Amino acid sequence: MFTLNARKVLVTATAAIALTCMSPAFAAVKMVGGAPMYPTKNIVENAVNSKDHTTLVAAVKAAGLVDTLQTAGPFTVFAPVNKAFTKLPKGTVETLLKPENKATLTAVLTYHVVPGRLSASDLAGLVKEGHGMASLKTVEGASLTVKGTARHLRVIDAKGDVAHITISNVEQSNGVIHVVDTVLLPK
Repeated sequence: MFTLNARKVLVTATAAIALTCMSPAFAAVKMVGGAPMYPTKNIVENAVNSKDHTTLVAAVKAAGLVDTLQTAGPFTVFAPVNKAFTKLPKGTVETLLKPENKATLTAVLTYHVVPGRLSASDLAGLVKEGHGMASLKTVEGASLTVKGTARHLRVIDAKGDVAHITISNVEQSNGVIHVVDTVLLPK
């Protein structure tokens, strides 16, 4: 049985925990690849901790894009998980990671990046304005097509391949990440 002082301490501690959990900074932290994604960290600082994005991080390093993705941005990144890379033809990733293929790798990676900070709601709004689809100009220069609603968005590449956004609105200090299940290819 608790004494009156012990109850006050328990009630105060419970209230403090509840307030902390309701704070915007705490609520905005999402788990991706078994790691918390902190909105105060940039895209690279968060991505290196995701077990689901080791292939993407290796590719970003090989392409020399680490410094770019650490700038102020803002960027919207459609980040393919490791399993997405296994859908590519055998040997594709290994070939892209070779130094002589850096330009091609850079084109593939920058095709996953759109200038600005576009939330799932923003993307759904663009789709609605576009009567069922929206075209996004990527940093690579080509376009991606987005279809669906804020709850179920699909990103279609130039080849017609469809990537589903599996985790949306992963806030970063320099943009937002939407986790996708397919690697997007410009051509």
